[in-house]
Amino acid sequence: MYNKKLFLQGPLAHHDGSPLYVDNARPCIDDIVNLSIRISHMFPVKQVFIRVVVDGEPHYTQAHIVHDNPEESWWTGSIKIWNTLTSYRFLLVTEHGNIWLNGLGLYSYDIPDSHDFRLSTFHVPEWVQNAVIYQIFPDRFACSTVHPIEGQPDWAIPVTWDTPVAAHTPDAVRQMYGGSLWGIAEHLDYIKNLGANVIYLTPFFPAESNHRYDAATFDHVDPFLGGDEALHYLIDCAHHIGIRIIGDLTLNHSGATHDWFVTGQHDPNSQEAGFYYFDQDDRASYATFDGVKTLPKFDHRSHELQRRLYAGAQSVVARYIQDFGLDGWRIDVAQSAGIYRDINLNENVAEQTRSTMETADTDTLLIAEHQFDASQTLQGPGWHGTMSYAAFTKPTWAWLGRHHPSSEWGAPGVPAHYGGEAMVKSMQAFTTLVPWQSCLASMNLLDSHDTSRFRSIAGTFQALGIALQMTLPGIPSIFSGDEVGLEGRGLEEGRQPFPWNPDHWDHSVYELYRLLITLRHNHKALQDGGLRWYRHDDDTIIFERADKTETLIIEISRKHHAPLISTVNAESLTDGDDLKKGSPMPSSGPAFHIWQVHD
Repeated sequence: MYNKKLFLQGPLAHHDGSPLYVDNARPCIDDIVNLSIRISHMFPVKQVFIRVVVDGEPHYTQAHIVHDNPEESWWTGSIKIWNTLTSYRFLLVTEHGNIWLNGLGLYSYDIPDSHDFRLSTFHVPEWVQNAVIYQIFPDRFACSTVHPIEGQPDWAIPVTWDTPVAAHTPDAVRQMYGGSLWGIAEHLDYIKNLGANVIYLTPFFPAESNHRYDAATFDHVDPFLGGDEALHYLIDCAHHIGIRIIGDLTLNHSGATHDWFVTGQHDPNSQEAGFYYFDQDDRASYATFDGVKTLPKFDHRSHELQRRLYAGAQSVVARYIQDFGLDGWRIDVAQSAGIYRDINLNENVAEQTRSTMETADTDTLLIAEHQFDASQTLQGPGWHGTMSYAAFTKPTWAWLGRHHPSSEWGAPGVPAHYGGEAMVKSMQAFTTLVPWQSCLASMNLLDSHDTSRFRSIAGTFQALGIALQMTLPGIPSIFSGDEVGLEGRGLEEGRQPFPWNPDHWDHSVYELYRLLITLRHNHKALQDGGLRWYRHDDDTIIFERADKTETLIIEISRKHHAPLISTVNAESLTDGDDLKKGSPMPSSGPAFHIWQVHD
């Protein structure tokens, strides 16, 4: 399928759900949508049909050539949006038989619908296309000089900003460095100058750990972070300079000190008793998240729990949007919320949460933490997107990780190490299961507060990962400190305080982030342009991001490779060599290039 000597020889036929191929990527029921497919002249296709599923039944509509050039033909056909989720694929008629095209490629035999293209009538906020997320662990980002926090909770171990993290000890989750929401507000200009325009805060509720995923209440913001006043102030200041704020909420569990849990455990006749899975014969026994006794699991069969937590205008989900101006929620361990033994209300949790959010503010974003296959709840009415651990982080680590620990993702055996082809196929296996909008609304993260730092995994390949993160579809998501070269093995070491002394920064990494974030903001093709892979060898990948106004070519190489001959003229956007048609491309490595095609 690929010419090994020429650089610009794409797949024989290509379509994706981007606006380059779909003239209305945000349709409503009864809309007519035109779908296009580009087919190489090396592929002798006689007819093209679109197979669309309507009320569960397949229907066919014929496509016709609307544009022809020396290399390829563009075929277009129309479908009517009849259901909230429309599944379709292409049938290519050749002299040698029928060929199917779905999200994974070409097939000469019948295939299931799982990787068909999808169009949803449930839309994600338009602002996500240009979003760059900056994740902050509040205790570790910045202390306030204007509003210093007095005291610490009884469970905490107060430490100074330069105290090493007590990784791999019980004290690790008790160390408190004193960062606050006030401190974040005092450093918004830093985030703005970096180029990020969305802040994702890990939990800000009172708890008995520094990560605060064991909430003691959802009624107010932790006073040791500055309380409600500080959150109001932070959001107002951020909005004033064009930065949105997303919170973090646990719909799967609370902490064992949560007022709902304490009441429910001690009073079997209380409403709160139905919020958890208590053993009726021994109320000291109850379902938990992952066997952790301090994280009792919610029972979502309780309508009162739903009302208080995520369903309706009086819920926690709605209150922080309506009263504080929060721009969205990231939902912790979303894959587990509502699921326990023979009970599975996960879809209901997702859909009710989204409905509540859209009623409170139609422009809010709902992200699911999901480290596995999130596709079932990314089909439209549930989560807008996910943290793309499966579709981006893991395959990127497997390709670029030089020090990848086998225990990082909890799987037995040796760590995964991929060539470029395996990385691309792994990414496609997940992204082609969901509508294009869900891909755009998902977080492409190299690391997070739950992993080692990517720099510690990739070493000198860190720059290649950043380039991949900033150029693939999805929301680039930076864990604070990555941009200045922070390292750390394991999640606790990764949660180091931000080093505000610039003498401790890797300024080359910081400038690289600024450059690539600026490119992403300035080139719409990097925001919602189509994705077409040209080449994926063990050590080199080349792909295209394109919309109707421009075509960008991205090459990322782990090491020096045999020269390829360019088939286009293109200008370098990264201070490298331009491409000249008929001349060799740059072949050094490790390196990356981004070019804008001229012709």
